[in-house]
Amino acid sequence: MPSVDRRAHTRLSTAEVAAREAFAYWREMICATFVRLAAEPVSDADFSGRIDHVPVGEVELSTVVACGQHVRRTRGLIAADTGEFLLASIQLRGEGRVGQDGRTAILTPGTMAFYDSTRPYTLHFDQPFHQLVVQVPKSELLLRDSRDLTARALGPGTPGGVVSSFFRSLAEGAGSGAAELTVLVPHAMGLLSAAASYAGRLAPARPAADAWARERVLGFLRRHLADPALDAETVARACHVSRRTVYRLAGPGGVAVQLRRLRLERARALLLAEPLRPVAGIAADCGFDSESGFYRAFRAATGQTPAEYRRSHGSGTAGQ
Repeated sequence: MPSVDRRAHTRLSTAEVAAREAFAYWREMICATFVRLAAEPVSDADFSGRIDHVPVGEVELSTVVACGQHVRRTRGLIAADTGEFLLASIQLRGEGRVGQDGRTAILTPGTMAFYDSTRPYTLHFDQPFHQLVVQVPKSELLLRDSRDLTARALGPGTPGGVVSSFFRSLAEGAGSGAAELTVLVPHAMGLLSAAASYAGRLAPARPAADAWARERVLGFLRRHLADPALDAETVARACHVSRRTVYRLAGPGGVAVQLRRLRLERARALLLAEPLRPVAGIAADCGFDSESGFYRAFRAATGQTPAEYRRSHGSGTAGQ
């Protein structure tokens, strides 16, 4: 049976076994990664699937790419488990359905839906799909009862759209080995609670409401970080809050510190993703008003120059 260490990055794939054993191995994969589940393929065609599981503190993020299937969480399987989790499926490609508590949510790209491991649920996919599954212990969340929030589709234009975007970015960063992302765990829990409260048509508790407002601020910073003139006043106007609120939501150091962190995060990703690109171009695209300023900030944050960072991560010396 495949093994998943919930504290470590784990990759599993049916490519590791013969085609005739693929779906049986897949059943073991999803049980090891999530909770005990029953599953059946929707066709007789060869099955393939893979899971990239990465933990960020108490948050478990699993990127799933697989062929069509029907998955069930039954009362018998629930009785055999001890953990209690709230899960959210964020659909990236393809379509699916989540059923629980008498409701069915249709999952289309950009949509998310919650389900609770302590009660029966179903997941169904007629065709190949790609989704991100967020799994957290129920004890860590700011909610009392999940019965009103499960199997409700939260799509673009709702808090679910913003929360989905955050967790996609978190999964990408965690998957690349950015251990410092654990500082975002309280924020992630608050955002998930805010989305769950919205799904249940409940008024978010103050910590959850603050997390939602903070993500609006950080989301604006991420989208506009290439603008070297971006400042707290601009963010406050765009997010319809006061400058004082912006500074409070941005956290220690205020907007300037958060913006520098996001710019350097983007710069690190671009240095590795585009190894032939000149550093000056990356600096400009990340909102630094001079190449020398970028070098100073990058070295202060990483202890390396951009060129040294590229070399130490296996990207060679091109584009320096």
